[in-house]
Amino acid sequence: MTDPIYAVGDLHGQTAEFDRALALITEDGGPCAQIIFLGDYVDRGPDSLGVIDRLICGKDAGRNWITLLGNHDRMFAWFMEDIPRHDPHLLVGYHWLHDRLGGIETLKSYGVEFEGQIRLEDLHAKAKAAVPYSHEAFLRDLVLMHQTPDLAFVHAGIRPGVALNAQNANDLVWIRQEFHNFIGTHPKLIVHGHTPVDAATHYGNRVNLDTGAGYGHPVSVAVFEGKDCWLLTDHGRVPLRA
Repeated sequence: MTDPIYAVGDLHGQTAEFDRALALITEDGGPCAQIIFLGDYVDRGPDSLGVIDRLICGKDAGRNWITLLGNHDRMFAWFMEDIPRHDPHLLVGYHWLHDRLGGIETLKSYGVEFEGQIRLEDLHAKAKAAVPYSHEAFLRDLVLMHQTPDLAFVHAGIRPGVALNAQNANDLVWIRQEFHNFIGTHPKLIVHGHTPVDAATHYGNRVNLDTGAGYGHPVSVAVFEGKDCWLLTDHGRVPLRA
């Protein structure tokens, strides 16, 4: 019998949702359950610091957790480099501290706030003084993909027609239309987040678990046994089928 694997959608700074997801998983699979977190731990929500703290503490305690890299996590990590790096995938005029992306909320969770105009180098210095080195290291150590014989867990998706082990990092954290519009068979069932949907959805070749926690909606949690999939709810498992 295949051991269950649990997956948690994008958390986006929502510690209460993190705690709720963990309680659901513990109730279903116990404290030693294997959990895949699908990335985007930061931005938009009020407590990115708290989410990263919880993830670090769990991993330090030896929990069987795998933490994937999301595009928002990468933007935060790149901002924290000695010379802040801008993600070229963003539209012209957008940047991590744009009102729509959530970097301002992330820095605020670390006590870094600013009003009016400030030079990037001055804000960066404030962030370097406030963000613990352990959080920077956590962001740098996030992985792009986790595979089982039946499943591939990624943040955003994969590029159809490209072998799983040959996928481009930008696609794994950013891709949307090319992946969503593909109705053929992938090498494995792809489990992802990144693009908010009203409810966790099984599309046959992929499962999307991003249900908009960054915008105040509940995070989705699923459990997989082979390719069989269930949502975890307060009332137990609910089958999630295409």
